[in-house]
Amino acid sequence: MKQKQMLRASGLALVAGSVWGVELPDVLKTADGKTVDSVTVWESVRRPEILELFKTQEFGRNPVERPASLSFEAVEAGTEVLEGKALRKRVNIRYSGPGCAGSIRVTAFIPKAVKPAPAFLLICTMTEQGSEPAPGVKNPVWPVEEIVARGYAALSFFAGDVDPDTFDGFTNGAHSVFQPDPKARTADSWGTLAAWAWGASRIMDWIETEPLIDRTRVAVIGHSRGGKTALWCGASDTRFALTISNDSGCGGAKLNRMDLPKSEHIARITTAFPHWFCENFKKYGDNEAVLPLDQHMLVALVAPRLAYVASASEDAWAGQEGEFRSCVLASPVWRLYGKKGLVGDTFPAVAKPLQEGCVGYHLRAGKHDLERYDWDRYMDFADKHWRSASVH
Repeated sequence: MKQKQMLRASGLALVAGSVWGVELPDVLKTADGKTVDSVTVWESVRRPEILELFKTQEFGRNPVERPASLSFEAVEAGTEVLEGKALRKRVNIRYSGPGCAGSIRVTAFIPKAVKPAPAFLLICTMTEQGSEPAPGVKNPVWPVEEIVARGYAALSFFAGDVDPDTFDGFTNGAHSVFQPDPKARTADSWGTLAAWAWGASRIMDWIETEPLIDRTRVAVIGHSRGGKTALWCGASDTRFALTISNDSGCGGAKLNRMDLPKSEHIARITTAFPHWFCENFKKYGDNEAVLPLDQHMLVALVAPRLAYVASASEDAWAGQEGEFRSCVLASPVWRLYGKKGLVGDTFPAVAKPLQEGCVGYHLRAGKHDLERYDWDRYMDFADKHWRSASVH
């Protein structure tokens, strides 16, 4: 009852939760309480409202989008690899700002048999070496050989190139390039996840210049903190045709208001990783009821493009059903476009993927990880929607 009173006092539009007895902001109600009943109202009113909420209250606002100084340096123009089945290209994406200069190193494996090739862009948050496979070593997190064999280009970058994953007072990385004085930061200044998403968008800038890659069929994917980043990237940059969130949890796909005892909450994540989000997000720790957004709204920002969320059966910390319910509650936005969102509103069993609509979901057996099973399902989904005559 207290949560409901707090929500009503905040003036939010509500929709009753049918399972857990909580209420959430209604993705299809404008800030002034009007029902969104058309694509025009969604795109001109409600979508900008929601995008602004995530900029001001969770991820933060970028000081710049594509900088005028952006340039692309070809480090490796195209070396045959994978027994001649692919070309490897390496590029340094360079930029500068008031503080200093920065660069992002990108490695692309492009199949020779498909021209132009659709692509997966991995936001690699683990190690710098993890963004490129070692010769002869199978890497389930980044199975480049298998991705290329399926007819997709495999691109990756190390998120730490854009901004270190440490709480350093925002004195390094892209933050120091464009906001050199940390004291000038405000409560809605961008955090590290927003900087990583910004970096992925700069790679899309390069993709648009690369004729061997189909810029209309590019997926952005991340695991865990990278999954949170991928969702924000796909929500804020409509050039990505498919957004994939793998085990993203709190601050990603998991509903904040869905109180799953074993899952992470805002208070915990903003204490352990204070640099990930903007300062405003911290005030909702143990106070989710007054948050003027929830994560189903983040998934909804991807519409009408393709979205995919996945969980792992032993990953209670990420709140598996909370990730799934975000997909369910976001799906009405796809219906505005005459498309199917998530087809199925019952939490699925392990290894029973839901892929019929424009929103996909699966629950993999095992722990918090990105595995070959996940990749196979993501490529199945891309095959179904990108290589069919139409998307239903």
